[in-house]
Amino acid sequence: MRILQVHNHYKISAGEDTVFYAEAALLQQHGHQVDTLTLSNKNVNSVTEKLRSAVGVIYNRNSAGLLEKKIRAFRPEVIHVHNFFPLISPAVFYIARKHRVPVVMTLHNYRLVCPSAYLHYNGQLHLENVHKVFPLAAIRDGAYRNSRFQTASVVLATGVHKLLGTWQHKIDRYIALTAGAADLFLNSSLKLRPEQLVVKPNFTADLGLSTSEREDFFLYVGRLSPEKGVGTLMKASENHPFRLKIIGDGSMREEVERHAAQHPQVEYLGYQKLDRVVQELKACRALIFTSEWPEMFGMSIIEAFSTGTPVIASNIGGGGQLVQHGQNGLHYTPGNAEELVQQIKTVEQDIAYAQRLGENARSDYEAHYTPEANYRMLLQIYRDLTGQKERPAAATVAAPADL
Repeated sequence: MRILQVHNHYKISAGEDTVFYAEAALLQQHGHQVDTLTLSNKNVNSVTEKLRSAVGVIYNRNSAGLLEKKIRAFRPEVIHVHNFFPLISPAVFYIARKHRVPVVMTLHNYRLVCPSAYLHYNGQLHLENVHKVFPLAAIRDGAYRNSRFQTASVVLATGVHKLLGTWQHKIDRYIALTAGAADLFLNSSLKLRPEQLVVKPNFTADLGLSTSEREDFFLYVGRLSPEKGVGTLMKASENHPFRLKIIGDGSMREEVERHAAQHPQVEYLGYQKLDRVVQELKACRALIFTSEWPEMFGMSIIEAFSTGTPVIASNIGGGGQLVQHGQNGLHYTPGNAEELVQQIKTVEQDIAYAQRLGENARSDYEAHYTPEANYRMLLQIYRDLTGQKERPAAATVAAPADL
């Protein structure tokens, strides 16, 4: 099968980039022909470049031309879009339809229904945006990068394409990473049809089980930012002096460094590569996942599962979906440091129980989050579409684009 993967990279590498590369490699390993079309925000620096990208966010003609050339040369059977914002734009969907190539899009974030992409900004959740064609209050609040202008650009782009029916009629399948995320998008201003949505989680390589006894510490791995619940994590470590290692970087780095300097039981390790993260996962009592926004997934959670490590997670978004309370980890109410402390004490006081949680976590990894399991799910999505759609039409008979 010939698959064209399309992705707009951010300036700072994110989880979406990891999934994009991992799925492309997975498909190639199984003998499929994979080509890519990528653009990067690293190329948008000057004021002129930023204005040009803002203007082109509704329909970027340059990107449309690049995609058209790629389709004519590669003749894909499926186009899989990971991120089109801001440089590629929804033009990708119109050009794909022009050439009668079915389109799959992975919903890595909430940008189609909230300009912040997180449903969380200015320190609180904003679920009200989900149901609005044009969430105008988000512009006033500067939901995207604290900029009213940039927020307005996103609101206009997503809203115009809601009115045009782009999200309903130009994308054949959306991949939601959890059932909860699928429900949210299905009951949103996008007005999607149920058959457009499928659930397929992300995957991770088998990181292997720990071969030694667990050490007496807990681990946090992730971005250091307010929506990630880092403040709640620090408050919990004040209320109950448990050993904690923190890996990551972000806007709250200085606060975390000060907190570690004042609390000897807290060790800040900074940003670390995967091999060091795996080393710490295999040694810790449990991973703590404190996110306070409805994350689409949680790669660190399934990485922990792979190593047989239980997860203490806030009961929202990916943490609430991937972690089953009392089965492969424990839940607490988002933002509630006292409840988090109680779950930490549970793991500290009942080592046998924590071990059973870890064993179940490993079983869940083997059943749902291995590369092979993911390949089977992804291939079935593609096959469902190619069985329903015509093969790519020759350039001479391609239908006209309708935007």
